[in-house]
Amino acid sequence: MSDNQQYPYDYDPYGQQQPQQSQAQQYEAPLTQQWQAQTWDTQVQPAPLPQQGYDYGAAAQPLPPQQEWAYQEPAQGQAQHQQGQYAGQDAAYQPQHQPQQSYEAPAPASAPVPAAAAAGSEPAYGPATTTGNTRVTDAQRARAEGRSPIIEPGIQPAGLTALLGLLLAGGAAVGPYALLVPVVLLQAVTAAGWFRLNGMWPARQGIALAFLGGVVADVALLAAGREHAPAAILGTLGVWVLLTLVLQLRSHASPDERMYGLMATVVSAALAIVATGQLAAEPDAVTVGAIAVAVAVVARALPLPTAASVVVALLAGAGAGVAVGGMTGVGSGGALLGFGAAVAALVGHRVASFDYPSRFVHMTAGVALPLAASAPLIYILGRAIA
Repeated sequence: MSDNQQYPYDYDPYGQQQPQQSQAQQYEAPLTQQWQAQTWDTQVQPAPLPQQGYDYGAAAQPLPPQQEWAYQEPAQGQAQHQQGQYAGQDAAYQPQHQPQQSYEAPAPASAPVPAAAAAGSEPAYGPATTTGNTRVTDAQRARAEGRSPIIEPGIQPAGLTALLGLLLAGGAAVGPYALLVPVVLLQAVTAAGWFRLNGMWPARQGIALAFLGGVVADVALLAAGREHAPAAILGTLGVWVLLTLVLQLRSHASPDERMYGLMATVVSAALAIVATGQLAAEPDAVTVGAIAVAVAVVARALPLPTAASVVVALLAGAGAGVAVGGMTGVGSGGALLGFGAAVAALVGHRVASFDYPSRFVHMTAGVALPLAASAPLIYILGRAIA
């Protein structure tokens, strides 16, 4: 057969033959695709089904002979009849297509809590979130509820501060080595309280490092003498800042955590070292200042309005300075010394009240910070008055 021979029929890959069309008829035909392969059913053309989840495995199962599949939406009576018919058949032959169910949106976050959950019979849960619940601190919760995030230490921390102040006053009257014992106790409580006040707990290494800095300052002061107290205190502080910086650089924590730990450790060590000023000051000045701090802190803890409580505490500190200064060699300068020590004590008392502190903070930082903060003023005012 030659190549130019024309076939009377077009070639059909599925075994069917169609009359050959002319070229003009081919171009006039609509440009649509036609399905020429075999179908599952060439007699019935199913209606389009709603787009829902479809189980292809279950669709391949044969239907029971007594059930006829309807591709159109049945009427209401017919739907009820088919529903009753499906209920008596085997679960394996139930059709997978079911009418669309109504969806009820969840209640908003501001919906009231049910009475059963409010009564405590069942745990109440908040609304679902996509990012999770972040940790909310007590200070943030207090601000959100309109409460003050500042809670001042009560009468018990004030009593412990007064007791420690009396120990400092008695140790100063006896001698420097007797004064060393309450000073070391003050430095230990200061280091622990500052770390807990900043939310860093447990921080054994930082507390130990800050406390060790205070002890080294005490030893350096006792070895060099009271006349070289500034060099001993400032030299120890400089060495400890450098040591803390080196240790934090060797840490494997994140940069933010290292910076936070560096600042907390440096400040804690500085407070512990500054408390050595109780050893560096004149014994009479330490006696006057420690008693003035004790009286001022107790007066501040009285149940009075804040402004009135501050005024009463300052007046009480100045009065205690006058009374104790008359019994010692300080004389009339005791009023100024007592007033200055009371001001520093109230500053430390206020710092220990920030950020919604816990009871542990009150029993450590609330006890030690008034005495530690007053040490530099006691040293400076004591040398000025003497």
